[in-house]
Amino acid sequence: MPVLLGLLGVLGFSFTLPLTRVAVDGLDPAFVGLGRAAVAALPAAVLLAVWRERLPDRGTLARLALVALGVVFGFPLLSALALRELTAAHSAVIVGLLPAATAAMAVARAGERPSAGFWVASGAGLAAVLAFAASQGAGVSVADLLVLAAVVLGAVGYAEGGALAREMGGNRVICWALVLSLPLTLPIGAVAAVAGGVDAPADAWLGFAYVAIVSQFVAFFAWYAALARGGVAKIGQVQLVQPLLTLAWAAAFFGESVGAGTLIASLAVVASVVATQRARVGHTRPRTLRNPAPGIDYSR
Repeated sequence: MPVLLGLLGVLGFSFTLPLTRVAVDGLDPAFVGLGRAAVAALPAAVLLAVWRERLPDRGTLARLALVALGVVFGFPLLSALALRELTAAHSAVIVGLLPAATAAMAVARAGERPSAGFWVASGAGLAAVLAFAASQGAGVSVADLLVLAAVVLGAVGYAEGGALAREMGGNRVICWALVLSLPLTLPIGAVAAVAGGVDAPADAWLGFAYVAIVSQFVAFFAWYAALARGGVAKIGQVQLVQPLLTLAWAAAFFGESVGAGTLIASLAVVASVVATQRARVGHTRPRTLRNPAPGIDYSR
């Protein structure tokens, strides 16, 4: 069951880069990156109200802030900015590092001690990505660095969200992260919309709608539930199929060229991530929720 949930989440995420690329062709990248979170916060707030959720305690709020930093602000905004210049296929190769980065963040947050092989494999994946990026032009571009930064922040949000989902449920994690971010995402998104204009083709708005409802909201229900039930390191392996799916969608539905170099680099990243998952890493006992609120089922 956790693997199936993970696959459903990854399937939802695999369209994110191509459809973000479509959206930023007609809409301001800041609006696409943060406006999508503001839109997703509306159904999230409705669900929290229906569940009669109380405001989390201070410690949980701090952890939710890390989740929001990664998956509400960091990855969406930086990837949208990068996709003004990069194709979705190109970006998918770099985002292929996300499973290894998530594992590394999970190690850091859990206080685990990875083997030397883990770090060697992670370094090999990073080297493959940088070599690929450099081969596409005159060195590594600012857009490439933006995607790398998006990967790092996305990994923070995945790892912290997966750990927190064990305590309060994956659906509550993403809902609270979105609602608590609304005082920032709404005004920034609105200003970006006014500055950049909203007179865009229908396909740009359809792309925005997808990343707002599926990528930023629905897919996280399955993904965080999978991480909570199956473990961040184990379920993280499911992400290995994401860059390959994204390459397939980019070529089949969006007409992007996926050359041999792109495919080879993507497979090299997948191989490096497989190696990180096989490397020995000691596990510590997961944290448990202290003083849970009465009457709330945190297992969902």
